[in-house]
Amino acid sequence: MLNINWELLFNISRTLSSRRNHSFVVLLTVCVTLGACGSRPETGALAVSHDPAPGAKEHTLLIATTRDREATPDTYFNGERTKKGVDFAKATISVPPNHKPGNIEWPSSPPGNPNKDFVVRSASYIDSEKQFLNDLNRQLEKLPPKDRNVSLFIHGYNTKFAEGLYRFTQVTHDADMPEVPVLFTWASSGHLSDYIYDLNSAAIARDSLERTLVLLSKSRARNISILAHSMGNFLLMEMAARIDPKNKRLLEGKLRLVVMAAPDIDIDLFKANLKRIGVSGPPYVVVLSHDDRALQLSQTLAGGKERLGAFSNDDELAKLGAVVFDLTDIQGNDGTNHGKFAQLAQYAPQIENLIKNTQLKDLNIDNSSTAEAGVSNLGNLVSGATSSFLNLPLRLTTRQNQLIQGN
Repeated sequence: MLNINWELLFNISRTLSSRRNHSFVVLLTVCVTLGACGSRPETGALAVSHDPAPGAKEHTLLIATTRDREATPDTYFNGERTKKGVDFAKATISVPPNHKPGNIEWPSSPPGNPNKDFVVRSASYIDSEKQFLNDLNRQLEKLPPKDRNVSLFIHGYNTKFAEGLYRFTQVTHDADMPEVPVLFTWASSGHLSDYIYDLNSAAIARDSLERTLVLLSKSRARNISILAHSMGNFLLMEMAARIDPKNKRLLEGKLRLVVMAAPDIDIDLFKANLKRIGVSGPPYVVVLSHDDRALQLSQTLAGGKERLGAFSNDDELAKLGAVVFDLTDIQGNDGTNHGKFAQLAQYAPQIENLIKNTQLKDLNIDNSSTAEAGVSNLGNLVSGATSSFLNLPLRLTTRQNQLIQGN
C-alpha cells in the first residue's frame, strides 16, 4: 500500500501554483515515489538480539549526535535537538551472511533474525567526550598501526536515527576497509514534510560537527575520511566554511578524503563556500546523478536552483577541483535514485586507489574531458580492480582531464 503524504502534496502544489515554470506533474511523481516506501523504523526498532548466527559479521560504530535522547526503550535517540550540543553513544550491528551489497536487510519486526536481518548486538550511551575519545582509541588500537584510520559518515534529510545507523553499517560492511566507523547523526525529524526543520537542524549542528572532528583529530587515528550524504553536505560545507583556523589546521593534518554523495546543496552556495574554504588539501569527490528524484524535489522547493548532486555540468565541477563520479547511467535500487552511493561501497578500495591516481600530475587519460569507467580507460589506473567495477556505467571527470585537453 502506498503511504502518500497528501497533506504535503497539497501544500506544495498550493505554493507552486503561481510558478509557471515548475512542473507539478514531475513533483507529484517524486512525492508519490518518496512516499511509497514500506514501513520505517520507529520507536523500539533497536532491540538487541543475542541469537547466534554463523557467518554473520559484527561492526561496532561510535556515534556523535545532536539528537535528543529518547526515553522509549530500544530507541536511544529521536528527531528533537539536544540541549547538550553533542551527545555520544556506541552500537554493535550484525550483518547477516546472506547480505547483498548495497542493501539493508531490515527486520520485519525487532529484534529481527540475525541469520537474515541486520540486528543490534549491543548499544549504550557514552556520557562524556573523554570517554568517547577513550573508546575511539581502544577501537583504533585493535587495528595494525598502518590501518588506524577513522571514517566519519554524515547522513542526509528525512533520516531517522536507526536508518542512519544501519545505512552506515551497510557501507562499512560492503567497503571492507580497516577503519573505525564514526556516525555523526544530526537531528533530522525523519519526516518528508519537515524539510525546513531538517535544514535548520543541519545548520544548528555545525559547531557540534566541528567539535566532533576535533576529537577525531586528537585521537590516535593516522587518517580521517569523511562521507556526507544529501543534506549532510550542506552541514559539512557550512562547518568547513566557518571552522576555527586552529581547528582547521588540526583537521587538515589528518584529513585524507572527503566524499560528497548526492549533495543537497544549492550550487551557488556550494561555490561561495568553496571560495571561502579553498581547494588545497586532500581531494574532494562529488558523487552525483542527473536522475536523482529526491534532488529534483529539492530543486523545485528551492525555486528551481540546481542542487550540487544533480548539477548538469560535470566539467565545471572538475574545474573547481572536484573529482566527479557521475552515476546517472547506473540503475538505482530505490525509487528515488538518491542512494546510489551505497551501491558503490563494495568498490571503495578500488575507487580510493583510482582517486589517488587521478591526483598524479602525469595522469594521461585519452578522452575528451570525461573518462568512461571501462577497461580501456581505467584498467591501468585501478590496482586489483574487479571486472564488475571496470564495467560499471559510471563517468569520471577530473581537473587533470581539463588541463590535459587545454580547457
